[in-house]
Formats: sequence, C-alpha cells, structure tokens
Amino acid sequence: MKEIVLFAALSDRLATTFKGLRGKGRLSESDIDATVREIRTALLEADVALSVVQAFCAVIKERALSAEVSGALNPAQQVIKIVNEELIAILGGETRPLVFAKHGPTVILLTGLQGAGKTTLAGKLAKHLASQGHTPVLVAADLQRPNAVDQLRVVGERAGVPTFAPEPGNGVGDPVAVATAGKKFAVDKLYDVVIVDSAGRLAIDNDLMTELAHVREAVQPENVLFVVDAMIGQDAVNTAREFERQIGFDAVVLTKLDGDARGGAALSIVSVVERPIMFGSTGEKLEDFEVFHPDRMASRILDMGDLMSLIEQAEQAFDAESAERFSQKVADGEDFTLDDFLEQMQAVKKMGSIGKLMGMLPGMGDMKAQLDQVDERELDRVAAIIQSMTPAERADPKILNGSRRARISAGSGTKVADVNNLIERFGQAQKMMKQMGKGGVPGMPGMPGMPGMSSMGGGKKSKGKQPKSQKAAKGAKGRSGNPAKRAAQGSASADPPTAPDLGSLPPDLKKLLQ
Repeated sequence: MKEIVLFAALSDRLATTFKGLRGKGRLSESDIDATVREIRTALLEADVALSVVQAFCAVIKERALSAEVSGALNPAQQVIKIVNEELIAILGGETRPLVFAKHGPTVILLTGLQGAGKTTLAGKLAKHLASQGHTPVLVAADLQRPNAVDQLRVVGERAGVPTFAPEPGNGVGDPVAVATAGKKFAVDKLYDVVIVDSAGRLAIDNDLMTELAHVREAVQPENVLFVVDAMIGQDAVNTAREFERQIGFDAVVLTKLDGDARGGAALSIVSVVERPIMFGSTGEKLEDFEVFHPDRMASRILDMGDLMSLIEQAEQAFDAESAERFSQKVADGEDFTLDDFLEQMQAVKKMGSIGKLMGMLPGMGDMKAQLDQVDERELDRVAAIIQSMTPAERADPKILNGSRRARISAGSGTKVADVNNLIERFGQAQKMMKQMGKGGVPGMPGMPGMPGMSSMGGGKKSKGKQPKSQKAAKGAKGRSGNPAKRAAQGSASADPPTAPDLGSLPPDLKKLLQ
C-alpha cells in the first residue's frame, strides 16, 4: 500500500507547534493560547471546515486549562495527549466495521459523484472481503457512464471475483432491475456479499437521487457507503451533506488518500454529517486499500507512528508456511542462502515502500526528507543480481569467482562492484543467522552463543587452585565453576532456542538493502 500523504502538511505544522512546548516545566495560559492559535491556523490551512475548527479548538483550550494539565508531571505531553484524543474523536472515535446480514447475502451499495472512484473501489472492497473468507460478487448497476460496465468487469477479473452484468450499459438498461436481479443471482449461486456499483453524476441532480433512492429501496442494503474524492476539499463536505439528506448513508469511503490535498475533508465530514469513515483508498492498485482506524490516523498526524498497521501489513506479506520453514532452518543452524534472502526481500516489498514503512515508526517526522530520498529501485537491483545467479551459486556464494561475478553483473545490468558488495554483506548476514541458530546475537555481550563468552570474566585467569565449591560443581556435573562458562555450557545442552519472529528483518539483512 502506498503512503497516506493527505495529512502531511497538517502533521508538519502540528509537529512544529508541539516542539515549542517540550522542555517546559509548566504551561502558562499564554502558552496554551499560543498553542491553540497555532492549531487553529494549522487546521484552517488544511481546509478543515470553520465550524469544526472552532469547536475543536474550544475543547482543546478548555481541557488544556483544566486540572489534568496543570497537575501533570509533564504538561506539554498532556496537551499532546489531549490533542490526540480530540483528533480521534473528530475522525470518528472508533473503527466502524461493515454490518453483515444474519440471513442471505449482505448487500453493499456504493454511492457518490462520478469520478470519485466507485468502480475501482468496488474491486478493492471485493478483494479485501475475499481475503477475509467472504465470497463477493460485483453488480454493474451503473448503466449511464460510458464503458462503466466493461470497466467493472475488468476490475472484477483483476480482483478475482465474478461480475453480474446482464446489461451493456452506455445508457441501456434499468439499474433497479439489474440490482434486484444481482441480489437474486447471489442467493442462487451462494455468494455471501453483493457489492452494487451505482451510477454517479458530475453534480447532484434530481435524476441521480431518484435513481439511487429506487435502487436502495429495491435491494435493502445493509451498508450504504458514500464514496468521496478526498482531494475536492470542502465540496466533499457539501456533497456528503446533500447525499445524507436525500438518500442517507452509513459510512464514508475516502479515495485518493495518496494525493497532495490538505486533508480538511476527512477531518470535516465526520463532524458535519455525523457519519464515520470506514475505508480509505491509497492508490490505483487493488491492494492500495485499508480499513480506516481513527486512532491510528490521529497517531500518524501527530507523528506518533502507526505500529499496529505496520504489524498487520507484515502479517499479510509474510507467508506463514515459508516463515515457519525459514524459522526452522535458523533454529537447526542450516545455512541462510541467497534464495532465502530473495524470498524474504520480496515479502518486505509486498508491504510497500521502505520510506512508507519507516514513516509508520514513531518520531520519524523529522526525517521525511531522508525518507523521500530512499531509492526503492535498490530492491529491484538486488533481486536482479540474485536472479542472475545459477541455483548452485545462490546456495553457495563461495564459488563466485571473478568470471562468474562478471557474468552476473552483465546479466543483471549492474556493476561488478555491486555484486561484490552484495556478496560481502550477505556473508555478514549468514554469520549472524548462524549465531541466532546457536541461541546468541552477535554484538550483544552476555548473550549465550556469543564468541569469546568464556573470557568475559575480565582480566587474567587465576593460576591458583580452585575453591572446593567450584571443584565440586565442576566435577559432579562436568560443568565449569566459572559463571560465564557455566552459562555457555548450559546454552549448549539446552533445547534449541525459539526462532526469531520474521515479522521484521534483522539489522544485518537491512544493511543488504542500503
């Protein structure tokens, strides 16, 4: 998934505001007034509705002047905590899940203006639901926009889900009849979710609203989702208000969250129409889709990271069977091969850009310039080098002599120096993996399995006689009286250690990508 950059400007402005608070032992009323004023300016620049900004800042000021801040050990952090909590509230409070029917298929009706991205969103939502074990079917009820039916068929094929499209569209066919027949088709074929792609217009008109009202009445959807382009600013709020008044909807889906808009629509819609944001579309690919979590989005805006989303993406990217197989290899002390590395690297690539992944870590706001300069093509170059090797060379890089390295360089379109650099760093990663298999981590003193553990007592060894207690300890069980040696012996006789969690790559593997 692509990085959500919609709130980048707002995040930068708030980060600058809070920097001035850090380090102060107590906050005066003037400090709080200045902070609230900066927050107000940041929200207005982000195109948040004026009524929402006024209500938000009033609550912030009231809470910042209360006892919860004045009596806190760190008032500045308490103010940031208050802003975070109020941002969560303004974004909807809690994650809003889909409502599923108790009997029969669950119907989801997608509404919104033309150009908001409903058709593509239908495929993304279907793919998302299919990954959760559901069996969705797409229904082509947009019979007005040219080629809308054909586009939905293509999207359905890419998502791996069927499309019900009995009418050609392009102005031909009755959308109410198509939607009704689509629901019956799902019942007959045992599909458990029906996603109806309805028609849109360039602007709100009576024909559009009448058609949508008839479709809704015919299929009785459990979920009506209003799809809105997040880049159209305050027009999104006005459109949402009108759709809610005439048709009604249960939740909002924001598209184009990867755009460079200021983000005010997302912060305004929930407060103005009192409907939550359910999903976000972050790019053109079907995988660029995510559930909208208000608490996680607030954390991103305040540069507090989004570790939960990072963990979920890792769980989706790393195949459980291959991860278990690789973990067992590490535990058994088997060699870590270039094939293993390529497999893990490709899994990391599925998670998204390296800059985006790093951006989910707390406190990375000050490094945005560096993250933007990360060369994502480096992953492709490393993959090209490895794929230019023979199976034998991947299994044992030691056989790579000068002529082989030149051949690999030519085959991958890289320099021989690039091949040499990869092999050198891979050798370091191999050593680290072997140490993991022995139960230790290189470079961490005191950990079992570390080379030279027996000499960690410091100073020269005593040449005197051992105390009887040490002799007894060593003679009775064959173990050293030296605590460090005894720890090393204990690790050697113990059961194999638990393999490392592959949800995150070890540091030395990351070095291979630098």
